[in-house]
Amino acid sequence: MGQQYVWRLQSRFSSFRRASVILQHLRMSMHTEAAEVLLERRGCAGVITLNRPKFLNALSLNMIRQIYPQLKKWEQDPDTFLIIIKGAGGKAFCAGGDIKALSEAKKTGQNLSQDLFREEYILNNAIASCLKPYVALIDGITMGGGVGLSVHGQFRVATERSLFAMPETGIGLFPDVGGGYFLPRLQGKLGYFLALTGFRLKGRDVHRAGIATHFVDSEKLRVLEEELLALKSPSAKDVAGVLESYHAKSKMDQDKSIIFEEHMDKINSCFSANTVEQIIENLRQDGSPFAIEQMKVISKMSPTSLKITLRQLIEGSSKTLQEEGHDFHEGVRAVLIDKDQTPKWKPADLKDVTDEDLNSYFKSLGSNDLKF
Repeated sequence: MGQQYVWRLQSRFSSFRRASVILQHLRMSMHTEAAEVLLERRGCAGVITLNRPKFLNALSLNMIRQIYPQLKKWEQDPDTFLIIIKGAGGKAFCAGGDIKALSEAKKTGQNLSQDLFREEYILNNAIASCLKPYVALIDGITMGGGVGLSVHGQFRVATERSLFAMPETGIGLFPDVGGGYFLPRLQGKLGYFLALTGFRLKGRDVHRAGIATHFVDSEKLRVLEEELLALKSPSAKDVAGVLESYHAKSKMDQDKSIIFEEHMDKINSCFSANTVEQIIENLRQDGSPFAIEQMKVISKMSPTSLKITLRQLIEGSSKTLQEEGHDFHEGVRAVLIDKDQTPKWKPADLKDVTDEDLNSYFKSLGSNDLKF
């Protein structure tokens, strides 16, 4: 009898120990997942840190689902006076949405993309309408989804390490995240040029293009952040005052010529057409090295994406795609997974993308339309 009792106790103990080990693993995995984004109250501010430096802080659905409710809480909290968002690791603010995960999910029959885009746009809209001053420190790579997390906010601080681009046409997507709203509002036809070619703006040019509101040397960012956190019950004007003072003191690359300025006339004339074909024809007729280079770049892009992008910008408002087509998965494969850089677009030619095809991307989704 005694032996059986001891055996029972031992087996209970070992199953208890097994359960505690499992629990510990679960806790650890939950902890690592939660650590993709850090949400902290510091001084007078709520601070959001995108914390996936190995993946250039790519924005996942999990991160969006943590940021959105916290942003809403801080917006209502009388003790939180501003919100700061930044990226960990020094290389990137946020290199975009986690599109690799979307394409992988599609292979296993899941359709994550609808949830991701829907919730991402709701977050972008919350940033745009945020009642508290919102400061995005766009130090490093800021592309796609990273643009959505920053450009709609009240203050955007660029540094010499900032690298801005909307590379979506190269992966068979379109500049979403409210691109249809802010890109056409940049000077001249600059937004059209950036959206169709995926052209990269660096450093001070990000500020000169009107994407950033301020420019600060990267080594001053930490002190700037500490000064913002130390403010007592600041208003938007107080926050602006601190940013202005750092911006005024920054001398880095001040005399460097603006990369797009010398080509601005060409950009305005070539990219003012209403069709992608006409833009390409304008570039061909211009014939300058700059125009020929842009023509080459555009010819590698997804024809469907180019046409959706141009129409989206002309209409000037961001519409949701209920689902991305073949070209998105093919673009992700070619650029991010197999890295062969030779996507097989369908259709492969601009002339084969019909108005009917295009209209299908812009039609109402009925009860599935996004409501803000």
